[in-house]
Amino acid sequence: MTAVTKESYPVPRLKARYREEIAPALKNEFDFSNPMQVPDLVKIVVNMGVGQAAKDSKLMDGAVRDLTLITGQKPLVQKARKSIAQFKLREGMPIGAKVTLRGDRMWEFLDRVLSLALPRIRDFRGLSDQQFDGSGNYTFGLTEQSMFHEIDPDSIDRPRGMDITLVTTARTDDEGRALLRALGFPFKENT
Repeated sequence: MTAVTKESYPVPRLKARYREEIAPALKNEFDFSNPMQVPDLVKIVVNMGVGQAAKDSKLMDGAVRDLTLITGQKPLVQKARKSIAQFKLREGMPIGAKVTLRGDRMWEFLDRVLSLALPRIRDFRGLSDQQFDGSGNYTFGLTEQSMFHEIDPDSIDRPRGMDITLVTTARTDDEGRALLRALGFPFKENT
């Protein structure tokens, strides 16, 4: 039996493009003296809130199944931290699922989102470039899971939205915006 080494897997194409083209361009654009100052992606967090799971536990199973298919990784089920009587919510009830992607899996997921999922959104006019958190991290929401090729449209029991957060090493929103624009994010043009 031969041992599988990390070098035997191909480098994701978006990661290779970042290393060869995007990082040197950002270094020149912002006049960084050290290559470690160049903004980079740290992780991508995909979060799917399932508030109705308090009433019907089968909804959580569907959310976990969909997130597993979309990201290729089993999600962590989030539980309620405290009880809220108005929402009939008890402490410890499952209310959401999240996946944290890092490394090559993160780059491949981002490539699929940019090249396959976002173009499949009906009446898509671009993402807002105002959803940065002040530290270069970007969050955007999707209203349903059907735009991903991994999800069979016939197997969808109900549309589920999700939030996708890209955590970067950028120190300012301008650096984060430049990184995401260079990666190919379709931001709306301000007119």
